[in-house]
Amino acid sequence: MSDVKLNRRALLGAAAAMGAGTLALPALAQQAGTMANSTQMEPSATTRSNISSFRMLDWRKHFDNTRNGAILVDLTSRALHFWSEDQTVYKLYPCSIPLSEDLTRRGKTQVVEMRENPSWRPTPAMRERNPEWPEVVQGGAPDNPLGVRALYLSWQYYRIHGTHDTRKIGRASSNGCVGLYNEHIVELYSLSKVGTQVLLI
Repeated sequence: MSDVKLNRRALLGAAAAMGAGTLALPALAQQAGTMANSTQMEPSATTRSNISSFRMLDWRKHFDNTRNGAILVDLTSRALHFWSEDQTVYKLYPCSIPLSEDLTRRGKTQVVEMRENPSWRPTPAMRERNPEWPEVVQGGAPDNPLGVRALYLSWQYYRIHGTHDTRKIGRASSNGCVGLYNEHIVELYSLSKVGTQVLLI
């Protein structure tokens, strides 16, 4: 084990893979404060801004129930939370969020379609801003912006999807979608279904 190199992505992936029952939470994360509805912990002189800044949330603060499962995207901490319908599965993933406020939507929606290796087409607004972009990138292409899986939301053009560009995760870097590491979207895809509730805050 001494020759294994740990990096930020490996640590984020390891934390995301843990379920609610095994997720270790620092005591500071349980304190109430201005970030009460966020996964982001309050700043502290002794707390570094890394994976330990994430904390578990209680679904009851955001959803009436977990029917069909529930996904919460916390735009402040750039984290996606998932609860299964029977509440036995809880997942926490780092994510990318929209580049700017005008590209950001908040509120309730739901998964209306699910695709493996989805093809990608830029929206009319994207094509206007970037006329050099291709009209379509086929599913499975190594440069496909939707990665290997996509959850289509009831809002037009909005998706929760994978990405091959791992530099985007944890940043404001998308044109309106929520991005996950490909290995995380594969897991989330297997846990979700059409009708899964989604809330962006």
